[in-house]
Amino acid sequence: MSLSLIIFFIILFIVTIALTLYAYRVEEKKMEEYEKESPSDALKRSHEYESRSLRNSIKIQIVYYFVAVAIMTIGLVLYVKFVL
Repeated sequence: MSLSLIIFFIILFIVTIALTLYAYRVEEKKMEEYEKESPSDALKRSHEYESRSLRNSIKIQIVYYFVAVAIMTIGLVLYVKFVL
């Protein structure tokens, strides 16, 4: 494997870890806010989540998969073009 491809994958791995940790922090802040709410607020939030979760989750997953496929395709094209 070429050194540039290895460096590319290491950078991609570091960016992925950083984004995962950022998402973890955001969710931790949400959980702290939810713990302060009353039970009636929790029930209301639960109903809102059930009504909106599928629409939002599908859109987010489509974006994630599109970005992942685009990055892999670009990496493959660069590998074939410059290494082979």
